[in-house]
Amino acid sequence: MLHKIYGAATGVGDERRYSPAVCTGIDIRPVTGDPDLTEASTSYVERQNLTMRMGMRRFTRLTNGFSKKVENLAHAVSLHYMHYNFARPHKTLTKARNGYPTASAMAAGVADHVWTLAEIAALLD
Repeated sequence: MLHKIYGAATGVGDERRYSPAVCTGIDIRPVTGDPDLTEASTSYVERQNLTMRMGMRRFTRLTNGFSKKVENLAHAVSLHYMHYNFARPHKTLTKARNGYPTASAMAAGVADHVWTLAEIAALLD
């Protein structure tokens, strides 16, 4: 796996902190496993990354909507995926069921209805 390292350019101080960071190096890490390459597609991964960035502004660059604690970030990610999979009907899934609003969890067989935000909030501790 290629891991890019971003930071300030050489010789440039923090006065450019509102500009996008530059790639200052790379780190190559071995990844083990036996994935089914016929099912692998960067399009799915990139689409999910975009959905996550647009749904949670914490993951966009140069924003003030960051999490000060890692626990708060974990809670935000959990709520995002709970809403995305259980409470949000998806158009392609809805079309496949002849117009019946269908969330991802319903298509996977782990839910029998589209959840409301009140149902999700009731799960919070």
